[in-house]
Amino acid sequence: MIGIGGCGMSGLAEVLSHYGARVSGTDRIASAVTTRLARSGTTVEIAEQPGPLPDGVELVVVSSAVPASHRQLVEARAIGGEVLKYAQLLGRLMAERVGVAVAGTHGKSTTTAWTTYLLRQAGLDPTFVIGANVPQLGGGAAVGGGEHFVAEACEYDRSFLGLNFHFGVILNVEEDHLDYYDRTDEIDEAFADFARRTDKTGVMLLNRDDPRTWQLADRVEATVKTIGIDHPSTWRAVDLVNERGCFSFAIAHDGTRIATTTLRLPGRHHVYNALAAAALAHHCGVAPKRIGTALRTFDGASRRLTLMGDAGGVTILDDYAHHPTEVAATLTAAREHYAPRKLRVVFQPHQHSRTRAFLDEFADSLTNVDEVIVPDIYFVRDDVAERDLVGADDLVTRISKKGGRARHVRAFQDIVNQLAEATRDGDVVITMGAGDIWKVADELANRLRADH
Repeated sequence: MIGIGGCGMSGLAEVLSHYGARVSGTDRIASAVTTRLARSGTTVEIAEQPGPLPDGVELVVVSSAVPASHRQLVEARAIGGEVLKYAQLLGRLMAERVGVAVAGTHGKSTTTAWTTYLLRQAGLDPTFVIGANVPQLGGGAAVGGGEHFVAEACEYDRSFLGLNFHFGVILNVEEDHLDYYDRTDEIDEAFADFARRTDKTGVMLLNRDDPRTWQLADRVEATVKTIGIDHPSTWRAVDLVNERGCFSFAIAHDGTRIATTTLRLPGRHHVYNALAAAALAHHCGVAPKRIGTALRTFDGASRRLTLMGDAGGVTILDDYAHHPTEVAATLTAAREHYAPRKLRVVFQPHQHSRTRAFLDEFADSLTNVDEVIVPDIYFVRDDVAERDLVGADDLVTRISKKGGRARHVRAFQDIVNQLAEATRDGDVVITMGAGDIWKVADELANRLRADH
């Protein structure tokens, strides 16, 4: 497995090992994930330029983030070995069970985890692969004894078109991965192709409140059902009550209220995620009463407004948000739930191409906080030419021009030191981004605990 340390790849490695495969893999960077795999018996090589393929390899699985020039990938193709992308092999495994696939620009990991949690709470014991760690599930992947296989369906590289599923959902459609997609219509067409992959006897759930998702309805051969809040929908949240950012509501199915619930996860966007999970669980056979009860006890996936520490009256949170829409939604949820004296954000842009494409949108989402600290952009997938087109200073300048307060601080340790000096009782600090910015939250929490 080339790129075995990725969230999806590592989860698939665990599933394959459970099935009896002898799994080995390589990655550029060591992490807690690769350490865990190694401890469980998987051979993992960490190297920029790994050695030749091990003897006896029958199948090479490659992450979509791996370039075609990777030496092991070139070797595999030269010797005529079978090479599959991650999602292609995941699709083969899903085909052996009742596949459940969760797609959308935002909310995939949380909704996939929530769906899996609901099925587990009902005793259905699904197999699952999620692109995030989920403490309540014991990780991001496991093989269950039930008939369902729940998987996160990522649109990058059109990888979700390799999946096979009976039940699916599209949460939303928006521009992203513009290092891969050239035009907006390419993104819409990719999601339409995904929707068409639903088994003809199955169900595709679409977000009725999201125009670009709803316009896919007439392009699906399977039965179409909807989720929504603002429009009449098959599955609708009604009578919403916002209590410090966490929502209580009733779930109406075809106009009839079947359950009530209160979510632990702050943010209106989680109402949609909960509706999608509830609808998928229903189609998998979970009773409405169980759904309403289990929705209440779900704590979420890691790096989704995760509490890293609370010391000296300072609340430290970490979040995976790396798209302007996600940043804005997360900051709204944090303000409502924590009501901070001052809200300080450490935002690590993820990819130079994404930063350049959404420079104004990122600036808009970050102007209404008390302070934004921007470290260097997390360099991944882009080439050096793209890296030279935009830097952290460009985002800082754009935020400042829009009236925000931002500064570029390159070293993580300098960020920790400055925050440790500046924060006061009642402040909230959020680290945000899909890279390794969580290390700042972790170190800051340790520092403040030691100081108090």
